[in-house]
Amino acid sequence: MQKKDLIYVLDFGSQYSHLITRRIREAGVLAELVSPDFDIKKLAEAKGIILSGGPQNLSEKSSLKINKKVFDLGIPILGICYGMQLTAFMQGGKVKAGREREYGSTEVVIKKGSVVLRGLSKNQITWMSHGDQVVKLPKGFTTTATSKNCPIAGMENAKKKIYCLQFHPEVKHTAGGKKIIENFLKITSAKRNWSMKNFINDSVKEIRKTIGNDRAVCALSGGVDSAVAATMVHRAIGKNLTCIYVDTGLMREGETEQIIKTFKQYQKIDLRIINAEAEFLSKLKSVTDPEKKRKIIGELFIRIFEKESKKLGKIKWLVQGTLYPDTIESSKSVGKNAAVIKSHHNAGGLPEKIGFKLSEPLRELYKDEVRKLGKLLKLPDSLTYRQPFPGPGLAIRIIGEVTGEKLNLVRKADKIVCDEIERVGADTQQYLAVLLPVRSVGVQGDARTYGHPIVVRAVTTSDLMTADWAPLPHSLLAKISSRITNEVHGINRVVYDITSKPPGTVEWE
Repeated sequence: MQKKDLIYVLDFGSQYSHLITRRIREAGVLAELVSPDFDIKKLAEAKGIILSGGPQNLSEKSSLKINKKVFDLGIPILGICYGMQLTAFMQGGKVKAGREREYGSTEVVIKKGSVVLRGLSKNQITWMSHGDQVVKLPKGFTTTATSKNCPIAGMENAKKKIYCLQFHPEVKHTAGGKKIIENFLKITSAKRNWSMKNFINDSVKEIRKTIGNDRAVCALSGGVDSAVAATMVHRAIGKNLTCIYVDTGLMREGETEQIIKTFKQYQKIDLRIINAEAEFLSKLKSVTDPEKKRKIIGELFIRIFEKESKKLGKIKWLVQGTLYPDTIESSKSVGKNAAVIKSHHNAGGLPEKIGFKLSEPLRELYKDEVRKLGKLLKLPDSLTYRQPFPGPGLAIRIIGEVTGEKLNLVRKADKIVCDEIERVGADTQQYLAVLLPVRSVGVQGDARTYGHPIVVRAVTTSDLMTADWAPLPHSLLAKISSRITNEVHGINRVVYDITSKPPGTVEWE
């Protein structure tokens, strides 16, 4: 990759690190997330460098640092949050804990003269997430922004092309954040020649180079992620790919039928169907802890793959549709310093020892980007725009023990929720049904009932990293409630979840 085309983002473990690369790619410039100890010779080939935020405290001996020579490369640098504090610390400034922490929406005052903040209003709403702050500027730096509790909320050394912000321009809550990213890219003079089409071409070449003449199996789940991953790998290695779909019994209604139609009839890919419902239900018996569920499902899932792959001959690679939100929430970021939120089936839910090398061609992407790939790869819309579905399936939409009876209840309720929301075209990116392990008294047909409640969950989100609950029309909620309580025997109450992410997550477990 030529210097003029690439921006490196050094990842210090922030939950937002990957949003930085995403914003840069959205602007048409290639960005790559790398670790803080990334080879300085390769950094020198980039057109720009960004230092991300992170959970570290510079007073701790274990806090992440970078090679001091990075600041002498003459390449434009943007330091964000911890990246700003690290820059100040390594350039001779002073950092210490602030009198008051700043989390969430914060107003800053922008000073005139900063190129990276050009075009922003004087009073700017930003998103802060820090306890430490810069209290003394390094030599040659000037203050570019201030806030009520942080006198140095921005600083820069224009001569050395180093620009730093205590707030997060990559987060949508920062007004003008996109403008700041654009300003930095102008400073770097990077060409706008990155696109999803280029991503496909580059990825197929990389997959072909990495896997070579080896054989691979792909874990099809029924969703768009694994479908796109399988299609890309098939383009790269052709008949050397075999797709295996494990019917865990934890799938949505119609899942297996759609997989067979798409991949056997449409894509003409070698597909094996494995019915393993009895095995999964047996392993999940009496298990109520959500992390244990995920681990058990991930373990059994991979063991079945190992067993089935042996029937195919020598298989070296396992292809998975892992996305970036999966890896960051499972603490699988480049810097390996992000907090674990929950284990994902395609990331933290896998056992430590598996009999394959992993190929995860989508692990740098978000859901909406994968859908764009699906369109470019000419996958059917019924698959490309299908609802996101977790690897552990309906097992984590049943709070408590998973049984065949409960699966039947939540599967029927989920189908109704999806059908009704899609029928009216409501503005929501993910919607689902959750079965609670409690019962309540109700009245149906003039008789007393003692049934389970179903929780309906619907959110609006652009990347699944943050989400707002969707204000569905009352008439739609009434229709969903009426259908579920009338058509799903054993359900006598429907409630609607109005929690955003954070503090909640999209899924309940």
